Amino acid sequence: MGAKTGLLVYADGDIPELLRRAGAADRDRTATMMRRLYPGRGIEECEGSVLSDGVYPPEGTVYAASWPGVEVVGDRGMMIDLPTQLPEHLVAASAGRRLVLHNMHSVVDWLAFAVWEDGRLVRSLSLSPDDGVMENIGEPFPFELPYWAGDRSADVIPWPDEDEEPYPLPFHPLELGEDALRALCGFVQEGRPEDDDVNADHIRLHGFRIRDPHGSGPAKKEAALQGTGEAVGPPRFYTFGPDGLLVENDGV
Repeated sequence: MGAKTGLLVYADGDIPELLRRAGAADRDRTATMMRRLYPGRGIEECEGSVLSDGVYPPEGTVYAASWPGVEVVGDRGMMIDLPTQLPEHLVAASAGRRLVLHNMHSVVDWLAFAVWEDGRLVRSLSLSPDDGVMENIGEPFPFELPYWAGDRSADVIPWPDEDEEPYPLPFHPLELGEDALRALCGFVQEGRPEDDDVNADHIRLHGFRIRDPHGSGPAKKEAALQGTGEAVGPPRFYTFGPDGLLVENDGV
């Protein structure tokens, strides 16, 4: 799968410690949380996952769990370039709590993470080699400092027979992303696990399919395609005439 995350965590305290103590998440409690975080959406239960895989679910599926003190949501829809554009109702749900957003995508070396305390943004960072630093708000956390100080420069190996070019950023976003995930949530995706890391393979998340009642489901998409075909009309065929101009024919 690579390093890919679309993760949202609400917590009343230290997230790693709360996840270490997490047992089986109550399905009804989790479904109630889902209705609160996805108002107006159709929500249908489906097969769940574990935290290690559930941070990057299939499109249209959300993996989530709610325990006393901590709630976890894995959703590709949370993967936004600018964390400050997280929908307001999701930020408002963090009143009196800590909210962590963590996004990575290994295909484009993109990282974005943000932390809110009691609904107030304290740190946001989003960057990739293609787009540079898209957002950088608040004071860096301690785990970031070696990267900004130049102590964790990107070590990128070029493809064979390709000229080596300097990496566009002073460090590799995914390396910082793994350190951010460990510091903020207690586990990693691709890095070497440490003894006190949360065992994300042992934490079960419930599965939910999310449907926008005003969006384009399969039936609406099919109808739209059919309508487009009818608007275009039957195919028309052309050949070149003796004078070099296009002449319409019957397709034979």
